Amino acid sequence: MTLLRRNWPWLVALAVLLAFPFLFYDWTRGRHSGFALTLMSEIGVMAIFALSYNMLLGQAGLLSFGHAVLFGLGAYCAAHTVNLVKAGTIWLPTELVPLAGGLGGLFFGFVLGWLVTKQRATAFAMITLGLGELVSAAALMFMGFFGGEGGITIDRVMDTSLLGVRYTSPWQVYCLVLGWAFVAAVLMRLQMQTPLGRMANATRDNFERAQFVGYDPRRVRWMQFTLAGFFAGVGGGLYVMIYEIVTFDTVSAVKSANALLAVYIGGAGAFFGPVLGTIVVVLLQSGVSLLSNAWLLYVGVLFIVMVMYAPVGLAGLIGMHAPLWRTGRLRELLLPYLRALPPALMLFLGFVLLVELTSFTTIGAAQGKRFAIGGQTIDTTSPLPWAIAVAALGVGAFWLRREAHAFRLRWDALMEDAKRQAGAP
Repeated sequence: MTLLRRNWPWLVALAVLLAFPFLFYDWTRGRHSGFALTLMSEIGVMAIFALSYNMLLGQAGLLSFGHAVLFGLGAYCAAHTVNLVKAGTIWLPTELVPLAGGLGGLFFGFVLGWLVTKQRATAFAMITLGLGELVSAAALMFMGFFGGEGGITIDRVMDTSLLGVRYTSPWQVYCLVLGWAFVAAVLMRLQMQTPLGRMANATRDNFERAQFVGYDPRRVRWMQFTLAGFFAGVGGGLYVMIYEIVTFDTVSAVKSANALLAVYIGGAGAFFGPVLGTIVVVLLQSGVSLLSNAWLLYVGVLFIVMVMYAPVGLAGLIGMHAPLWRTGRLRELLLPYLRALPPALMLFLGFVLLVELTSFTTIGAAQGKRFAIGGQTIDTTSPLPWAIAVAALGVGAFWLRREAHAFRLRWDALMEDAKRQAGAP
């Protein structure tokens, strides 16, 4: 009973994620939405990938530009394992294919970690960047393992399931991803509480002091890098099970950048921060990209805004409200937030309209597309929509600046009161 009481948030989250796809269920045809399930499966895979990256950035303070190497190599190992099972060379339950990817990531994390963890800080980041480019180039050269530009294809229907599931439907694959995502998240959460996890924090904060008390910071970095490779490889194995193909894109710098974006936007200081960032990044990639050619610009602007105004990430912003929640003063921020909402919305809509007008003028028109909002065609050659966009952007920015100042004063006053209440006997 105590165990259930302590872990009820995990159980509630699992139940919600199992039920969520039914919001998009087609009850007339009796089938799930393939797009929704694939999107949620992608979020699950990227969440594992981002959490493994946070083992380096958040726990050990290691900025890596080549974490996709471990993800992609784990995916290749899982793909070759599936093909060996299909050929009858070995036997492996379908549910354990991601484990094959994890072991591949563990092996390459151990081997490559021996090299990259000899340095830290900027030197570590530069080595991982070079390593990522090296493996990306090798993926196009060594056909036997990487398969060249065409990659390695698989058929996930292996008839070796321990549960009697063939994994022919997106729902079955989603359940597999969800199960592995929870197992990986729990293990990574527990790893934070181990001596290695604590020492990774120590070497991040003050590696000289950690070395002075008898620990080898380089060995701590190496072990942390190796374990991060295992969980990244698990994500790579699940990636193969979803898409049934793995190409050189999985080891590219773009994939590494996705992990960095997810961790930084979500917040590296909180365990579930990378999960929040993953949801934002995947929705931008898979959702906004269907609506706009300029979705990459939105990702870049969001990253810049987070770096400048919210370096603690989304999870950190939520956590900043905890003192007010404990003292029962959180509701007093409702009015300031409501006052800041209209100018923020005006600024956002003005920026989006300006970006879309520019994008359509340079790209959309050449593709023969028609720029329309709510079914109403917009003439991009007319000065009116441009004037509206610039006016909304300017007025929204000025208005938001004033409301932000008032919000800051109210925030500081509430936080001072919360500190006094917390310190009162």
